[in-house]
Formats: sequence, C-alpha cells, structure tokens
Amino acid sequence: MVANSPRQSGRGLGEPQDVASSRQTAAQLSERVKQLARDITADLKDLDDFYNISFSKTRLQRLGEYLAERNNELVVAFVGLYEHMDAESRVDWLLLRGQIQRGQEKLRVEWAQLEGLSPLLAWTGPLVALCELRQRVAKFEPQDAGKVLSDAMKEATALTSIIAGGGLHDTVSRFTAYRAAFAIEELYERLQEWYGFYAGYDPLFTWWVEAPWQRFSIQALVATIREKIVGIAKDELDTIVGQPCGRESMLADLKTEVIAYTPEEIIEIGEKEYAWCEREMMKASKDLGYGADWKQALEHVKNMYVDPSQQPYMIHELAEEAVEYITKRDMVTVPEICNQTWRTFMMTPEQQKINPFFLGGPYIQVSYPTSAMSHEDKLMIMRGNSRPFSRSTVFHELIPGHHLQWYYMDRYNQHRGMFQTPFWIEGWSFYWEMILWDRGFPDTPENRIGMLFWRMHRCARIIFSLNFHLGKMTPSECIDYLVDKVGHERATAEGEVRRSFNGDYSPLYQAGYMLGALQFYSLRKEIVGQGKMTEKLFHDRILRGNNMPVEMVRAMLKGEMFASDHAPCWRWYKGSHG
Repeated sequence: MVANSPRQSGRGLGEPQDVASSRQTAAQLSERVKQLARDITADLKDLDDFYNISFSKTRLQRLGEYLAERNNELVVAFVGLYEHMDAESRVDWLLLRGQIQRGQEKLRVEWAQLEGLSPLLAWTGPLVALCELRQRVAKFEPQDAGKVLSDAMKEATALTSIIAGGGLHDTVSRFTAYRAAFAIEELYERLQEWYGFYAGYDPLFTWWVEAPWQRFSIQALVATIREKIVGIAKDELDTIVGQPCGRESMLADLKTEVIAYTPEEIIEIGEKEYAWCEREMMKASKDLGYGADWKQALEHVKNMYVDPSQQPYMIHELAEEAVEYITKRDMVTVPEICNQTWRTFMMTPEQQKINPFFLGGPYIQVSYPTSAMSHEDKLMIMRGNSRPFSRSTVFHELIPGHHLQWYYMDRYNQHRGMFQTPFWIEGWSFYWEMILWDRGFPDTPENRIGMLFWRMHRCARIIFSLNFHLGKMTPSECIDYLVDKVGHERATAEGEVRRSFNGDYSPLYQAGYMLGALQFYSLRKEIVGQGKMTEKLFHDRILRGNNMPVEMVRAMLKGEMFASDHAPCWRWYKGSHG
C-alpha cells in the first residue's frame, strides 16, 4: 500500500486539510453532546435512587444544584462551538438545554407546593431525616430514633383527630390532600426499608426501636385524609381526583415539546378533526343501513366481540395481519427478532379500571373481563374491545406501532431516551392509523367504524384533557363527553379519565397522540410527497433517530441548522385530515 494513499490518510483524494479538520471537529462535538446526554440521564437516575423521598427538601435542593451545574456546563463548554455542530448535534444540544431548563422549572414548582403540603406533612420531617441518615449510613443514637418514632406517632394520631373533626378542610385543597396521602404512604415504605436495615443487626437499635416501631402506623391518618378531605369513601377507592395545571404551565410544556401552538389553538384542532371523524362515521353508518345515526352503527360494531377465551388468539391473528400488510407493501423495515419476540399478558381487574383497553411496547397487555367481574362490567369491557375496535389497537401497540419503536429505541441513538415525548411515542403509533386508513386497510364499514372510534377518541382526548387543565371541565364532565361524543361505554370512559388525571401523565400526554400523528403526517407530505425520500426510508430514519419532538425530527431529516436560541416555529396544521 502506498504510504500516503487517501485510504490511509483518512481524507478524500484532494480534500483540503481544513475540510477534514472541520469534519473531525463536528464528529467530536457530536460525541461530546451525546456523552453529556448519557451522563445526565445516568446521573439523574442515580440521584433519584439515592434521594428517594419525593417531597424531601434535601432531594429538591440536590437536584436543583445538579441541574444548575449541568446547564452552566452545557452553555459554557460549548461557547463558540455551536456553529461547528451538524444538524443532529444542534438538535441534541437544544433538546438537552430544554430538558434541563424544564427540569429546573418543575423543581421550583415542587418546592412551592411543599408549603401547601405542610399542614399534612410537617410532622414527617424527623422521619425523613432518619431515612436520609440511613442512605448515607451516618451514625445516630438508637434511643433518639425510638423517640422520633414515638413522637411522630403521637403527632399523626393528633392530626387524624383534627381532620376527623372537620379541621383543615378549608385550608388544604382536595388534590393537595390526595398527594399528601400518597406521600405519607411513600414515606412509610422508606421507613420499612430503614427499619429492616438495622433491626436484628444492631442490638441497641432493636432494643430501643422495636417497640415504638411496632406501634407506629399511618393507615388511620391516610384513610382519614382520603375520606374527610379528598372525599373518597372507604368503598369508593376509584374516585377520580385531578388538579388542573393552568395555562402558563401548559405553555411551558408546549415550549419543551417544541409545539408552536397555544392550548386554545390545539383545542380548535381537536374540534376540527372530530368534525371530520363524525362525517366519516355517518358515511360508514349509511353503508351499514343505519342512516346518519352513527351511534346505532357503533352499537352494532361493539357487539362484534369474541368469547372471553378467544381474545388473545384474535389479537395474534390481527397482529399477523398488520405485519403482513405493511411488509408486503415495503412500508417500513420490520426486523425478524422484533416480529418474533413480542409477548402477551392479560390485565388484572384492578389494571383495567385505569386502562380499559390494550397497552403495548415490549409486550401487549390485553384488557378483557375476568370471571369475578359483575355481569355489567363484563359486557362493557367486551363491547369496548370488540374485533373492529381491537384491529386498530393491536397494530398501534405492536407493529408498526410501539413494539417496533421499542426495538429501534433499544438499538439506535439511545442517548435520546431522556427526550421521550408522547408526540413521538404516541404520535408515531397513531400516525399509522392515519396512513393505513388512506391505504384502504379498513376494507369494511365495520372496520372503518372501528378505526374512526379511536380517531374520535384521540380528538376527544385533546378537547377534554386541555379543557380540564384550563379549568373549564370537571372529571365528571370529561366522562360524559367521552360517552356522548365518542360512544364510550361508561366504564371505559371512567377508566380513560382516571388514567388521564390520577396517574403520572403530563397535561399534554393525551393530546400527544393526535397532534404527534398530524405532525408526522404533515412531515410525510413534505418529504415523501415531494419525492425527497421513499416511504420506507422516511419511516426507518424516524425510528433510528429515536425519541424527540417532531419539529426536531423534521430538522434532522431536512438538515436544518437551528440557531442556539431556536424557539418552536413549525406551523404544521393545514386543516382537517379529509
């Protein structure tokens, strides 16, 4: 081999040295940003694992210090270097900065919320301190620990009596009390770990602490908070409790999600898309002989359910149908291992109260009644998961939806896992419902109604969830809306609203399904529709890019070089799908 050949020198034939250097610099910068994202992801997990009491001031302070340090590093370390980054590195840098700044904002909100929790949690301070001493394996006097437990039990008992007698009802909001009850239960779990760490291993600890620990209990206090302030009776544990976040918080979340629309504009999009769905529902209803009364046609489709024992087999049949459809048309790359290894699990009755439909990702979780349920609940769940309804749900959850996403997320650009957003995760899966609709996948009126039901459902999610967080709808009104406008069974509507407001979903999560799908759909027109990429390459590039707001996906696919002060600007909605 010639000593100075282009292959050995690492430069193209005749390529100037400064061009090769700039390319090397861009590659180095790309790796620096990726490594910083990986470091921050791992560090935050370690900090969360160590400072594991969510309402601890120590936790909030340490996380705040860490994010401030990293934000300073992100800005200072890349001064003068941003202009040398390629499009993908700029996207990573912008997303990392946005993630850190939103994290700081959320910590400030959590700190402010501590004041509201104080009337119900002030007595827990010394207990939190015990748990934090254990985390550091710092020495303490067992006699003092026994006194802390004994004093805390007295204070908890006194607080229980105050609340039972009507105290604090006017000074603590329903949702604050709801959060406080969970916080007390969380603390008790940490205390159990604390006690188990020392008991029996330290004779003095056992001598001083065993008796007060046996008398220590939080059940009465938690039950009283939930019953007297939250308004959840002992036999009504499924009550829906939620706290509107407000318009300003939603605007901050929209900025982090790189969405250039206001909450009011988003609700208008949901209403326009719903109107399109309703028109299509009427067409399918007429084809079935029900005229314009699409709710009667929907009743017909709901009753196309299978026997209880047959639901898992039907799901596998529908999954195979979807994979065959997209692979025959060469729409996206489906690796063999991905297609072979998805698994199926049945949801418990308790899970179905929150998730009345399927869930998916690494595996699919099937919602279908168990023998112990009431006759009415059995029918509602079966009707809510009929064959035409399930046909869309299965490919949404498996392939080409979430299971395919998870396969690629585990293998490509893993550093972007921290940028996870429902606009990419849920938007991608629902986008396939739109694309397969265009392709004629729902080849019967019943299957069209099945797909339209879910489409209406996504529209309704935008409308009820954002209106709730703007303070314009109550949970009860949200349930009524789903029953009236989408045709939900009441049990599934309750589960949907409970899932939206009682869990860990962000205020924009439910809107992310349709909005993310509409973004991908618009981007498809811009790239595939104009012949810049094949359909398969377009889909593969999105999957290999991993998680991020869709405006950033667009920047990467188009090679757009965003400035370091980039703000959301893509106005992707061009009117209803039809």
